Amino acid sequence: MSGIAATLQHRREKDQGVGSNCQAVRYLNQDYEALRQRCFQSGCLFQDDTFPAEASSLGFNELGPGAYKIRGVDWIRPTELTCSPEFIVSGATRTDVCQGALGDCWLLAAIASLTLNREVLARVVPHGQSFRDGEYAGIFHFQFWQFGEWVDMVIDDRLPVKDGELMFVHSVEGREFWSALLEKAYAKLNGCYEALSGGSTTEGFEDFTGGIAEVHELQKRNPHLFHIIQKALARGSLMGCSIDITSSADSEAVTHQKLVKGHAYSLTGAAQVEYRGDTLQLIRVRNPWGQVEWTGAWSDDSIEWRYVSDEDRERLSHCSEDGEFWMSFSDFLRHYSRLEICNLTPDALTDDSVSKWALSKFDSSWRRGSTAGGCRNYPNTFWTNPQLVIRLEEEDDDPDDGEAGCTFVVGLIQKNRRRMRKMGQDMHTVGFAIYEVPEEFSGQRNVHLNRNFFLRHSSAARSETFINLREVCSRLTLPPGEYLLVPSTFEPHKDGDFCVRVFTEKQADFQELDDPIESRVEKIEIDEDDVDDRFRGLFGQLAGGDCEISAFELKKILNKVVTKRSDIQTSGFSISTCRHMVNLLDRDGSGKLGLVEFKVLWIKIENYLKIYRNKDVDNSGTMSSTEMRIAVEEAGFSLNNALHQVIVARYSESDLTIDFDNFVSSLVRLETMFNMFKTLDKNNSGTVELNILQVGSSATAQTVLIGSSSEKVWKNIREPISGSTCRCSKEHSPGSDPGSSPGPGSGDDCSWFLFSPAPLL
Repeated sequence: MSGIAATLQHRREKDQGVGSNCQAVRYLNQDYEALRQRCFQSGCLFQDDTFPAEASSLGFNELGPGAYKIRGVDWIRPTELTCSPEFIVSGATRTDVCQGALGDCWLLAAIASLTLNREVLARVVPHGQSFRDGEYAGIFHFQFWQFGEWVDMVIDDRLPVKDGELMFVHSVEGREFWSALLEKAYAKLNGCYEALSGGSTTEGFEDFTGGIAEVHELQKRNPHLFHIIQKALARGSLMGCSIDITSSADSEAVTHQKLVKGHAYSLTGAAQVEYRGDTLQLIRVRNPWGQVEWTGAWSDDSIEWRYVSDEDRERLSHCSEDGEFWMSFSDFLRHYSRLEICNLTPDALTDDSVSKWALSKFDSSWRRGSTAGGCRNYPNTFWTNPQLVIRLEEEDDDPDDGEAGCTFVVGLIQKNRRRMRKMGQDMHTVGFAIYEVPEEFSGQRNVHLNRNFFLRHSSAARSETFINLREVCSRLTLPPGEYLLVPSTFEPHKDGDFCVRVFTEKQADFQELDDPIESRVEKIEIDEDDVDDRFRGLFGQLAGGDCEISAFELKKILNKVVTKRSDIQTSGFSISTCRHMVNLLDRDGSGKLGLVEFKVLWIKIENYLKIYRNKDVDNSGTMSSTEMRIAVEEAGFSLNNALHQVIVARYSESDLTIDFDNFVSSLVRLETMFNMFKTLDKNNSGTVELNILQVGSSATAQTVLIGSSSEKVWKNIREPISGSTCRCSKEHSPGSDPGSSPGPGSGDDCSWFLFSPAPLL
């Protein structure tokens, strides 16, 4: 399926619920149930050819083909490792997750946290999987959240084994395999096992829940952290905490008060009690080991419990040696180093009594030369980054907590960067800035703020730092109003796809700020009387006996002129570009230009030259991609980010410069496509409908590109088959939705397509 068809099909499926946890996307289109039934019918155990039992699935460097560490590795099924393998025994527990020869402790900590929430675990590890006779076929599946949608990941159960032991994650007692298979599925998602080395627990939190994870360094904590914790608990958030280690010898070392360094704890409660006439804040923490508990103040048998009311003691019901304990908030801050909060999405919380965040999400990309502007340190390009506007209207319900205003959490995620490690790429350094929208731009969405705006305005908030992690996340509180959010890489011209999510306490409007797609080019109206004698004579010399100029003659004329100029660089006009010029102005269909037509073209080229020289501010003779963006606007075209990306991709050199002939070619193509669209849009509706024959026979087939989110887009799209006819039950009408049912587009062989006015150059 073509790129645009696939994109629109994806949008349609998303509208139908595909990508939710209950209707996950099939990774590589692998259908777990269908593959499983096929194995039962053939009597053969499943073998996953998309993630083969080979060295390439292990890694690319230290675990790559030929590496010392993978010598002697075999891929063995659990049924060959033990006589009585089990998928899960008596529920998933912390002891099912033991680290192997891979630096993915961040992932294991997240998996261990999963075992504390059965509801969340069931979203990742679907029920009904086992090694029992009649159910086992060597195939398993898991579900992970990936940048806005849930993905169903199918694997076989061949696991890497060395010297008779599992190389990577394993259970303590050796016959429980859900965690090892989960790790394999996650390795497949990221390209190989080695891609999992190094990371943050928050990354695992998010991929297992779909939530947004924030990190609080306790040595420089938010002054309202206790209240933040209370709110997070009220919203069902997952929380983890840990104590930093200073050396490898500290790892899982136990302090004299029985706290474990470098160990992932869960934070499970927060309360206030009356203690000796004062109000005291308490925190409840759980050690996933199920034992080794804090022995300081407010531990299970400490003397402090004698001085609280029977009601508080009953309410906080502390137990003995269950791994869970209370401690004062001040002790918590003194002993622990870091708190991680994973705020869950509304769909992950089935309990209606739990408060829920409002979630907004936006997907986009940075593209070298067009939308990858770098951070504020690069003012000439920073403004070209994608721009998002968020409207905060309602303050929080509890303004007396010291956080008056609107609280929201922003997460900027880089997509698919772990998979790129095989290609020698890794995480970009990313961050974001937030600006208050001035009153003159309030309510506007069809505008992309330019360089001058950012030179004159300082940010209202920003990410704490630019960092090379998968996600940068910040909790912010701002007064009600409209704010502009600009996500960026630190340096400009870094390609990458990203996702921005905003969790707000109240509903908020969140959408892209981008220029509309339109042409403001004024038509040049002249007749023969407007042509002076000097130009008329020149035309006669150039046109020859037929008094018209063909594309081939035009090429010779233009190249003879431009090669004499030292102030512009050009590789010469191609015959293709010259044909486009002729097509733009050829009114009688002769395929050539007459006197008036040639005069109009000459005026256009003179205008193009003037713009080119004025916008070439460094006098290099070429146009940089940023200068090109400004020049296109000066020429009378308003384009969105997607179209600026197309122009740079198709008309720039490898160093992102655009010479004069390509500059002219792009403007001519733009004007041609806009003219063609206006001709077809007879009702000025902003859309045109074409059947398959019109698409195949018309140059308009080249004009399709997805426009801004405000434009009408297809909801139903199929790969067209040449010669197919429309069998819909009703006639198509302008503006009708080909995806509606019943009605236009409901026939199986419908060949009608809806076009938006965004030309593909």
